[in-house]
Amino acid sequence: MMSLKLLLLSFLTLALPAQTITHFPATLQSGSPILFRVDLQQATIITGTWLTHPVTFTRATSTSPWLLLAGADVEQLPGSYTIELTATLADHSTRHLTGQIPIGKASYRTSTIQVADKFLAPDLETRARIAADKLVKDVAFARNTPEPLWSGPFAPPVPLSATDSFGTRRTFNGTLASVHRGTDFRAAAGTPVHAANDGVVAIAQPMFYEGGFVLVDHGLGFQTMYMHFSRIDVQAGQTVKKGQRLGLSGATGRVTGPHLHFAARWQGTYLDPVKLLALPLPTH
Repeated sequence: MMSLKLLLLSFLTLALPAQTITHFPATLQSGSPILFRVDLQQATIITGTWLTHPVTFTRATSTSPWLLLAGADVEQLPGSYTIELTATLADHSTRHLTGQIPIGKASYRTSTIQVADKFLAPDLETRARIAADKLVKDVAFARNTPEPLWSGPFAPPVPLSATDSFGTRRTFNGTLASVHRGTDFRAAAGTPVHAANDGVVAIAQPMFYEGGFVLVDHGLGFQTMYMHFSRIDVQAGQTVKKGQRLGLSGATGRVTGPHLHFAARWQGTYLDPVKLLALPLPTH
């Protein structure tokens, strides 16, 4: 017959997997970037799903915790969501880990913007250009870099304070058109714009809506985007380091004046860049 002590130890062992999944920040809202952590050193690989997205954890060394940089979309409904993971251990056995992650509702503003009619009712030639732009973005969004390229915390792309613009429901010329999926910085034309973290440039070209547009791939589905450049100083395929100049800010594309639009994207979801900048990420 199992002793009470052995029974208690057995219970603690069984309960351990649910306790090994932690996340930062501790309180999440729609639009939150999330750093998940699993402390399971005997694992050799950890994969699973989060909000229907396939995920793969990585670690810097064999004694480091397993990490995943992910998030919850700006339009994610409030609720409690399950993260489900499978860890393969050194002895080839597997351990299933689950955790319930509460996501709260975020409050976002509304705004009214006047833009040129061509941005709301483009002609046939412009629609063809928009379609071509979309193909370029679709290819970049589908990139599958199998390891994290970022290292340490993300840094502001310009030395200016961000506006409270992420998540704003925007009305263009009287018609509700979109949710603002990035953060605007009031950068005067010609302000140097820097890469927020290490990565590979996936897009560096002018586009109709975005104007001068740069997209940096940081690996494992995580990307940052920079819009409305007056000049682009990098090329697609180029490796960049955190702080490296990407170009100069401007007022190109669908804008009402000079500024930098900075966005963070993870597997098709859009995250609050200001919260990303505040996330204390480790160095790989």
